[in-house]
Amino acid sequence: MASRETTHNSAPLMKATSHGVFQGDNPLHFALPLVILQMCLVLILTRALAYLLKPLRQPRVVAEIVTKVCQGGVLLGPSALGRNKAYLDTVFPPISLTVLDTLANLGLLFFLFLVGLELDLNSLRKTGKKALCIAIAGISLPFFLGTGVSFILIGTISGGVNEGPFIVFMGVAMSITAFPVLARILAELKLLTTDVGKMAMSAAAVNDVVAWILLALAVALSGTGRSPLVALWVFLCASGFVLLCSFVVPPIFKWMSQRCPDGEPVDEVYVCATLGGVLAASFVTDTIGIHALFGAFVVGVLIPKEGAFGVALVEKVEDLVSGLFLPLYFVSSGLKTNVASIKGAQSWGLFILVIFTACFGKIAGSVGVSLVCKIEFMEAVAIGLLMNTKGLVEIIVLNIGKDRGVLNDETFAILVLMALLTTFITTPLVVAVYKPTKTPSSSQYRYRTLNGRGSSTSPFRMLICFHSLRNIPTMINLIEVLRGTGKKEVFLVHAMHLMELSERSSAILMVHKARKNGLPFWKKDPETGSDQIVVAFEAFQQLSKVSIWPTTAISAVSSMHEDICNGAERNRAAMIILPFHKHLRLDGQLETTRAEYRHVNCQVLEHAPCSVGILVDRGFGGTSHIAASNVNSLVTVLFFGGNDDHEALAYGARMAEHPGINLIVVRFLLNSVGPATPPGSITVEIQESTSDTPTQSTDDEIISDFKKTALSKSDTMKYDERVVKNGAETIDIIHEYARCNLFLVGRMPEGVVVEFLKKKNECPEMGPVGNLLISPSFSTAASVLVVQQYHSQLSLLSLTSLTEDETNDFVV
Repeated sequence: MASRETTHNSAPLMKATSHGVFQGDNPLHFALPLVILQMCLVLILTRALAYLLKPLRQPRVVAEIVTKVCQGGVLLGPSALGRNKAYLDTVFPPISLTVLDTLANLGLLFFLFLVGLELDLNSLRKTGKKALCIAIAGISLPFFLGTGVSFILIGTISGGVNEGPFIVFMGVAMSITAFPVLARILAELKLLTTDVGKMAMSAAAVNDVVAWILLALAVALSGTGRSPLVALWVFLCASGFVLLCSFVVPPIFKWMSQRCPDGEPVDEVYVCATLGGVLAASFVTDTIGIHALFGAFVVGVLIPKEGAFGVALVEKVEDLVSGLFLPLYFVSSGLKTNVASIKGAQSWGLFILVIFTACFGKIAGSVGVSLVCKIEFMEAVAIGLLMNTKGLVEIIVLNIGKDRGVLNDETFAILVLMALLTTFITTPLVVAVYKPTKTPSSSQYRYRTLNGRGSSTSPFRMLICFHSLRNIPTMINLIEVLRGTGKKEVFLVHAMHLMELSERSSAILMVHKARKNGLPFWKKDPETGSDQIVVAFEAFQQLSKVSIWPTTAISAVSSMHEDICNGAERNRAAMIILPFHKHLRLDGQLETTRAEYRHVNCQVLEHAPCSVGILVDRGFGGTSHIAASNVNSLVTVLFFGGNDDHEALAYGARMAEHPGINLIVVRFLLNSVGPATPPGSITVEIQESTSDTPTQSTDDEIISDFKKTALSKSDTMKYDERVVKNGAETIDIIHEYARCNLFLVGRMPEGVVVEFLKKKNECPEMGPVGNLLISPSFSTAASVLVVQQYHSQLSLLSLTSLTEDETNDFVV
């Protein structure tokens, strides 16, 4: 440290900007172009390493940690590229380190502010006794073991250090659990709402707060060797600062949050005031002597987490901080770090000792107390492994220790590798020891389809999914018409709000919402304008024959289908209803909401444990809930044949039990004795029709049963048979029924007639009839529900349609 400061003081100051190479200036001798080059180099290496780590299937947050530390501490530092003196003097000359360190620490301030935003003090106050006991054990045992190891290190590789601060730093380094990293790992492993996940999150939050208090103590002790009274004075002033902030900060930010309602842009004045407050708090704590980052962290912790204000702050700050400035911090520390300093049997033996002590202290302490609290053994082991997560916060703590002169190069390198290893092994070990999903046995899960259900009195269960408030009115109206009036069975609706877990730290704020899984997601908020939705759902809660169980599923879009399929399996649903990936524009055309949602729907169709319906919403029933007495809708079932059409017919028959629903079933038959197919139409081979004989017989049975059990008992149902001889005639007949409110069609209908409609389609997963009904050339205001019947194994044709590109030919 002393030599570095001497270099900085003796070196001439760099000018900010150059006049350019044509004026004879070397841009690398000026501060701005040099720091731009350094930042570009950091960005390229960070993204390249993150891409290379993808095949290891680690959660993204773990890949980010390994990437940032490796590119800062290994590749750019003296362990690799830094061995070339010419490179080091050109790209990272000593004279430039002051600018680099300043930018890096500025980014670090705001990163710690984001970390503070992730900690919810209200949740912390509600921490249960079990989680509190686990947190205490997860701190105390590794802390004491860490202090024990510190004496061994002082006698070997860390001789000459200030013993008091070193002992405390070692204890803190061993006892930290990185709450933000743990939250992301739990979310990506789908453990966030399990008992294990909730317990680990609560314990980690307590652990994080205590660890920061201990770190503040360690920093206060690591002064320049003055009287211990100075350290006491520093600690007391810091405590006073925290106490003052706890009275001043929450009311101010609560006032700001109330003026930033959901869905409205946050006033720039509030954002600037917040960032200014973070810098001011950082200045105060740096003046006190406990490092500037503590002020930023305290402000982040004290900001209320309710409302849109916290989310807006994260979205405005996170990308620049985590994407650019935080990697600069690890480069800055990496330039002072040499991993090659770990050499010799003694050093590697101490490295193994540190790893063992860190893992044993965390895991044994957490597992032991979990067992005492009567938690099952495998769950206790999973909690212990999760509590052993370190992450970026650990690396920052180690860097503070090194900057303060508490940790030398060799000890620092050993502890950095310990933090990386313990974080890296968390995911595979937890996956290996803990399997939370317990699917019901086949005897419990009998009704996976509507067709064949008959007059069963067992509960009728559906899983209805939605991405946003836009999907809810039509979903509610579908629930209304499905509940019927004369059924004795119980109608259970499991409504799942699908929320994306983004790759930003703002996803951690979504974690707080996910922890409320199972509570009503329509809880009334006077600050929002969702009163219609609130009234509709609360009204349904009061209905005697419909019970709605809301859940929130937060996951990456690539794995969202797993949440849906697991939810259907867990709740033994007979059908899943999904929103189409396009929504209706004001001009009546369909516009893509998110192209990724199409992938979600395709994956659900392929892996669903029950029947699936994809709803193309054109406002079925209007924009609000319709009372039972006011329902008056016309539903049309287009029946060509095959299992999917059987399911669509069963769905329509159930809807028709509602007195406000008029049902028309249109069956299409081939005119086998008509004139030859006109030029330009599709020709159907003879062998195709002969293979349809068993299906034809089954179709006749299904229609006959429908006539006996439903049609004969109701005057609101109608059955039409239409004979066609080509595709154009088929489309013309479908046009005749376009004035209905809802079309019900099978996803992959079978039979000769439907072959006329199979051609190039924009959305092959919707099937030939579904694509016709959503095409711009087909004029209708009717919503469309495309139904796929459950089968233990989908047909090859059905599977092929789910993997086709948008331009592929959809032909048998």
